[in-house]
Amino acid sequence: MIENNKKIIWKIIQEQGDSLVGKLSPHPMHPKGRNPYAHICGIIKNRFGVSYKDIEDEKFDELKKFIENIND
Repeated sequence: MIENNKKIIWKIIQEQGDSLVGKLSPHPMHPKGRNPYAHICGIIKNRFGVSYKDIEDEKFDELKKFIENIND
């Protein structure tokens, strides 16, 4: 993915992560609370098989819509 697209996607991840702060269910592996930004990145990796930075530019719109639809 080109650098500009990475920056746009990271901003979307941050905005979506901000909306999840305090809403993720507790987990014993995270006694101080879960990181919503890492949570979103993990969901992206599970769906696309790679980090958001490694997704092809052709899938930019698909990735953007996917992130915007993550609710928990």
